Amino acid sequence: MAKAPNASKEAKKAAKAARKQASRDQRKQLWQAFQMQRKEDKLLLPLMIGTFVVIVAIFVLIGVLAGLMVFLIPLGIILGGLAAFVIFGRRVQKTVFTKAEGQAGAAGWALDNMRGQWRVKQGVSGTAQLDVVHRVIGKPGVVLVGEGSPARVKSLLAQEKKRVARVVGTTPIYEVVVGNDEGQVPLKKLERHVTKLPGNINRDRIDQLEGRLDALGGRGAAAGMPKGPMPQGAKMRNIQRAAKRR
Repeated sequence: MAKAPNASKEAKKAAKAARKQASRDQRKQLWQAFQMQRKEDKLLLPLMIGTFVVIVAIFVLIGVLAGLMVFLIPLGIILGGLAAFVIFGRRVQKTVFTKAEGQAGAAGWALDNMRGQWRVKQGVSGTAQLDVVHRVIGKPGVVLVGEGSPARVKSLLAQEKKRVARVVGTTPIYEVVVGNDEGQVPLKKLERHVTKLPGNINRDRIDQLEGRLDALGGRGAAAGMPKGPMPQGAKMRNIQRAAKRR
């Protein structure tokens, strides 16, 4: 019986150490991302520093005029730092999407990184040419997202919609083609497009649909798709060959 408090203390100590390590890892990743972005984006530092200085200067001026410098200057520093960090995050995101655009698997990667309660299944169907359809379940219903050759993707989406419709009943099914042509959704706007779809179903219905659709499994050569944007320099033939074998 005496061991229980000790075990509890050890568990708390281990959890605390794990949180500290996670925090260190996160700071390290942010620093690495900053260094990489700074080398590629010459405007990053000027924009971050300029934004910080302008916001702090505004609060200093207001503080002088209102006689509240003690309160407003620290607030200006905090808000300036936050604004600079937001700029950093947005420019990193823009760089990432620019590099990923047009690469096989980029849409699946973007969907996997969406914020919120979304059930994403990459590569539910595809071809040996690396055309693929991803499935997203959320409050709008079922969203089928295709990437690749528009002609082949259109056919894939139609086939997958028929499969899905057999098990989802009256639940809405949306189709999205990722691309920059008319009627398509650019990669960088994919998350916004999906999250702005109207809410039609609740959490319980989402859970039900996920179980039913997972039972359908996948089709075609989608199992050979890379889980994320294809690395630059990757050999298309090798990936296609792997897809065909599957």
